[in-house]
Amino acid sequence: MQKESRKVREFRRREQEILDTALRLFLEQGEDSVTVEMIADEVGIGKGTIYKHFKSKAEIYLRLMLDYERDLAELLHSETIERDEEALSREYFAFRMSDPDRYRLFDRLEEKVVKTNQLPEMVEELHQIRASNFNHLTGVIQERIDEGKLEDVPAYFHYCAAWALVHGAMAMYHSPFWREVIEDKEGYMQFLMDIGVRMGNRSKRKKDADNAGKGA
Repeated sequence: MQKESRKVREFRRREQEILDTALRLFLEQGEDSVTVEMIADEVGIGKGTIYKHFKSKAEIYLRLMLDYERDLAELLHSETIERDEEALSREYFAFRMSDPDRYRLFDRLEEKVVKTNQLPEMVEELHQIRASNFNHLTGVIQERIDEGKLEDVPAYFHYCAAWALVHGAMAMYHSPFWREVIEDKEGYMQFLMDIGVRMGNRSKRKKDADNAGKGA
């Protein structure tokens, strides 16, 4: 039993090493340029060993995306969020925007596997995890709406606005034109995260409306 346990641990360790190496190569060279042989050579194993863990490069794509969404799910259910709901927005934006290159990569990979209808069962699993994250987030958002802290609109409005901010930020970050304009990329991303945290705040909207009324 002990020997089998070590074997399982080694199998998982090697699998994670394959995933970490594949992600690094995809980011450095582009996923289309990276072959299974290249990943195997970088890890220091044979190509056949890769196929003991993953049936195809598409499966590696999806495992990386699944792990990403599971990491977000773990964050959303963490003790920090449970104790401090105000941390939800900060942690969500920090997670999504902390690594623009990885965000963009996963966006491309999902489009590839969906468009070519590869591994639909894993795609469905990915969407189920994302739907669960969505339901959890909108539930917390609804609580804050009911408490009068957020604008009283459907909870998914707030979630979709957050997604749109993140997606737009990532597009600008990687745009050849905006890359030249935005000299302080780190400061820009922090500024957008701060906006995201305040976005939809009811007291701010009310204050702005009151100020507008006084001006009239």
